[in-house]
Amino acid sequence: MNILVTGATGFLGSNLAAALVEQGHRVRILRRATSRLDALAGIDVEHHIGDIEDRASIDKAIAGCEVVFHTAAISQYWLNDNATTYRVNIEGTRNVLAAAKQAGVRRVVHTSSVAALGYGAANALLDETHDLPESQYWWPYGHSKHLAEQVVHDAVADGLDAVIVNPTIIVGPRDVNFISGSIITASMRGQLRVAPPGGANFAHVDNVVAGHVAAAEKGRVGERYILGGENLSYVEMARIAHDVTGGAGPMLVLPKWSLPPLAWLVDFYNSIRKSPPVMTGERMRLGGETFYFNTSKAEKELDLPKTSFRQALIDTYTWYREHGFI
Repeated sequence: MNILVTGATGFLGSNLAAALVEQGHRVRILRRATSRLDALAGIDVEHHIGDIEDRASIDKAIAGCEVVFHTAAISQYWLNDNATTYRVNIEGTRNVLAAAKQAGVRRVVHTSSVAALGYGAANALLDETHDLPESQYWWPYGHSKHLAEQVVHDAVADGLDAVIVNPTIIVGPRDVNFISGSIITASMRGQLRVAPPGGANFAHVDNVVAGHVAAAEKGRVGERYILGGENLSYVEMARIAHDVTGGAGPMLVLPKWSLPPLAWLVDFYNSIRKSPPVMTGERMRLGGETFYFNTSKAEKELDLPKTSFRQALIDTYTWYREHGFI
């Protein structure tokens, strides 16, 4: 098939493009002229220069395509202002869906995030029926992904064949911007000695890619599917990272009550420094929450595979070493 992948210069998009090419599909990517191309090294794709905020460039890239994987979004939200996060994640999605409908695309797979579902009570497993509650609208990234899903539902109601997938934290090779790969560098630098009290779900990028492909083939129109892996506390995550990298292991788990004042201090520090923040108060507060998810729906309907977080981290660490990133 002729397939368009938006966001293919990123971590997930590049792995998805590689898998689709390996399966024999003709893959086009929509990217900006200034996009970094390291993650696409060795992948034979057709490049279209444009942006999801430029409808005309989407129309050109999408012409003749049967399937669209829309993975482009602001994911490193802590490095962007809130207005940009909302604009790209919501209006960019609206542009892609409108272009897909006009072009007669057979199916769109929209990459959302479990951020659109929010977080739950301690150790609660959230599933696809959970929506971001109004009490969590303070989190711009999660709120933007929630609103982008509403755009998808509107497009489905208007006749577009679209499926939503909600990855958890993705770990694996080709993470050239060190999004989740920062776990490895932080461990190697001894920065995981102190862990926040929350936790999250971690998925191998190969499994998330497999979930995307399966969603295109057999996902139900208008449905969402959580593409996740292993639920781990952050201290468990840090211990596994220590085993893989040899870096210092965790020595202290912060009490949850300590996070708000620490978040205030982090935000104050960021307000007086000139370089981009490594940590924000927002992320500090989120570190006290548990993002645990039930992936049984995707396992049943999409045959979602499962790989341990340890193996995902080993694969990432090995790839970084083989490609000279660490």
